[in-house]
Amino acid sequence: MTDAQETAADSSLRTTGGAPPDDGGSSVTGAPNPEPIPLLEPRDGIPPVIVDDASLAEVIAAFAAGSGPVAVDAERASGYRYGQRAYLVQLRREGAGTALIDPVACPDLSGLGEALSGVEWVLHAATQDLPCLREIGMVPTRLFDTELAGRLAGFPRVGLGAMVESVLGFVLEKGHSAVDWSTRPLPEPWLRYAALDVELLVDLRDALEKELDRQGKLEWAHQEFAAIAAAPPAEPRKDPWRRTSGMHKVRRRRQLAVVRELWEMRDRIAQRRDVSPGKVLSDAAIVEAALSLPANAHALAALTGFGHRMGRRQLEQWQSAVDRAKALADSQLPQPGQPVAGPPPPRAWADKDPVAAARLSAARAGVSALAEQLNMPQENLITPDTVRRVCWEPPVPADAGAVAGALAGFGARAWQVELVTPVLVEALSAKAP
Repeated sequence: MTDAQETAADSSLRTTGGAPPDDGGSSVTGAPNPEPIPLLEPRDGIPPVIVDDASLAEVIAAFAAGSGPVAVDAERASGYRYGQRAYLVQLRREGAGTALIDPVACPDLSGLGEALSGVEWVLHAATQDLPCLREIGMVPTRLFDTELAGRLAGFPRVGLGAMVESVLGFVLEKGHSAVDWSTRPLPEPWLRYAALDVELLVDLRDALEKELDRQGKLEWAHQEFAAIAAAPPAEPRKDPWRRTSGMHKVRRRRQLAVVRELWEMRDRIAQRRDVSPGKVLSDAAIVEAALSLPANAHALAALTGFGHRMGRRQLEQWQSAVDRAKALADSQLPQPGQPVAGPPPPRAWADKDPVAAARLSAARAGVSALAEQLNMPQENLITPDTVRRVCWEPPVPADAGAVAGALAGFGARAWQVELVTPVLVEALSAKAP
């Protein structure tokens, strides 16, 4: 049993009533590998969903007056709606209880965000929820990411359900994670699930903090959390149509143009209808049309993804996109592949630069060994892209100071620089076989 598990056991969280008590209760300290307990109901029941400004003002006042960290979660409608907006926001804080807020009815939560400024927000997989929270005015200044904490601490499974079970001994029901959260009204079982997602998040944070401290990794975690909180919004992806599934089959520039035209038309339609693009037209259908270059709507209808229950008007609409691509001048056609900033794909290194390939091989082996020693995933110790960049164009001279500066320049945190620099200094002296 890890210290984190002992912490959970000692905190009297495990009870036979199915939910953790507010003021202690029977614990199972000393029981060997107790069976996990299903968490069936929030300790305070399912709160009403906040859908008006007056109720929202009461929640803001209550959470501003609460104490300690605040657990935060958001539910999106991925696969159902266009974009990644939040359709439910859940919060829990000591002294305030749990709140469920409908951001469709209350689209501006900046007042709540301001009330919680300076408070530590506890999220699981924070980078997934922060973009949609930012859209509604909620931006943390301090955070604790329980998923990332689990990775740094060496837990093999870091999903919320797995972490709550292995650390706290409770089983969360996860059957509603992929439902359409834009549904209104939200069914009671979904609201129960949503409330339970923040029920134990602060308890999980406290146990993981102790485990990280025991392993000597707590300062590393603080640096990671600070970097997430300080990170600016992601830049819009360039040429997002190139991420169409199955693009590896499309090689000719004219075919690439068809993918681009169909993808962009699909995106406009999906945005207008507020539905997931895949519900408008599948990636597989886009690639099929690009490979076939159909001459007319009749030929298009014969392709997989177009003929089934698709009206003639729709077929003509998609065919018009194909025709636009076919009519483009050669100078207007997209180039194959995206311009790559930085080093080439590692598989090409042996031919392009055998010495760089030897450096990369040595660096990968060294990072892998260090990550195993520290009991954490390699990508959390240092990003593979950073290793590639340093190995492709190493600093001159490749001494500790220069390598440390290069790592910091690529965004590595201080703890990563300290640990990885000696490994890369050694690897950069590797010779080609």
